[in-house]
Amino acid sequence: MATQRTASGGPSGDSGAKLPDPVPDRLPFARAASVIAVIVLAGALFGYDQGVISGALVGVQKAFAVGAAALEIVTSWVTLGAMFGSLGGGFVADHFGRKRALFAAAGLFIIGAAVEALAPNVPVLVFGRLVAGFGVGVAAVAAPLYAAELAPAAQRGRFVSSYQLAITIGIFVAYLVDEALAGPEGWRAMFAVSAVAGVLLALAVLTAVESPRWLVKTGRPDDARRNLVALGAENDADARLAAIKAALRAEHETASWSDVFAPRWRTPLKIGLGLAVLQQITGINAIIYYSDNIFAAAGFTTPAAQTAATTWAIGAVNVLATFIAIAFIDRLGRRPLLIAGLIGMGLSLAAVGLAFQQSGGAGGTTGVITLIALVVFIISFAFSLGPVTWTVINEIYPGEVRGRAVAVATAVNWGAAFLVSEFFLTVVNAIGQAYTFWLFAAFCALGLIWVYVGVPETRRRSLEEIQASWGEASRRS
Repeated sequence: MATQRTASGGPSGDSGAKLPDPVPDRLPFARAASVIAVIVLAGALFGYDQGVISGALVGVQKAFAVGAAALEIVTSWVTLGAMFGSLGGGFVADHFGRKRALFAAAGLFIIGAAVEALAPNVPVLVFGRLVAGFGVGVAAVAAPLYAAELAPAAQRGRFVSSYQLAITIGIFVAYLVDEALAGPEGWRAMFAVSAVAGVLLALAVLTAVESPRWLVKTGRPDDARRNLVALGAENDADARLAAIKAALRAEHETASWSDVFAPRWRTPLKIGLGLAVLQQITGINAIIYYSDNIFAAAGFTTPAAQTAATTWAIGAVNVLATFIAIAFIDRLGRRPLLIAGLIGMGLSLAAVGLAFQQSGGAGGTTGVITLIALVVFIISFAFSLGPVTWTVINEIYPGEVRGRAVAVATAVNWGAAFLVSEFFLTVVNAIGQAYTFWLFAAFCALGLIWVYVGVPETRRRSLEEIQASWGEASRRS
């Protein structure tokens, strides 16, 4: 591109002063590893919780002799806990710090996993799922937020994308654990293993540093300066501290929920909420949760064949393709990855729909086309809407409302995930597989137009520069 785009979508120029990045250009290895460990373990916690239920449901059904309705509650209500947890996570992250929010998330997940593993009946199991979901929701807010505030501007996309990579790894590990522990009582061990991620996250948080931005915001500049030094700013800690203070001067001392929806922040709010919804209505969680059903309808006749297709075509490919985003999100930018990914997702979903339409799901070539097309879909999602959504959400909001705004976007994401997962099979039964996948493809096409028109490029821009550009856009309007 000939000109760099500001966060408001227009070309950069001399209309506003360029704010320095408060975070050093390169973190010391030990500190970078500490930040990455927190991000990765929080994401793995998220991913394992998503993936483990697919293997545990058979054992749960046999143990408690329950029907489909109860199993749907066990499966889907964790997303309700995550939705409310994400709102609570924003409050905790803003008032008690990013580290304490992450530590609380780890504790909630450990408790929830223990309750799940020891549950004597379905209501207790559902309660454990809700508690674990609440912990996942808190972590889903605090971890990318922590990554965005601790990462250098030139590497912020890579840091935040590590969270999405860890989610995919967690899902894949859950599939492998499900396969290894399959058996009448294996479901309890599956849930118990999930507590490991919570314990490791708690240990990682203990060695991490708090966000200097949050420390300055809460009136602790000396602690912020010490953390900046620890992050590699020995020679210019005072200058970087001054940059943080300059960015915070115009902010309210305490942001309220109404501030998130203030007119001056309406553009970033629309972008964040739009990406959060788009990530889900294009079908990713429906495919992850119900992939066995999809492959069964496509002609994979045995449970072993369905499980193998799910584990490797969905789980393993999801992990590997996320490395594309980590490699290129800070080189190519957010917009190119989103645009390319939505094109690939839309075409692959249209191909799945066409395969079902032509064969009626009778097997044969339908299975082959479905397998190939869903691999293309997962690859396209994994380098685009998966990681880029979380990266953009955690860098577009101003510091005064960032915690709560990220919480709102995350809650909307979980709400959309719940609706899509809850009603996917209902939609399939109502209109058929072909039209369901074409519906997802249509959402990809609409999303492509919206991203091209309305989502700005934020590559290599400090959080302070992005925040200043929203103020400039508000004044121009």
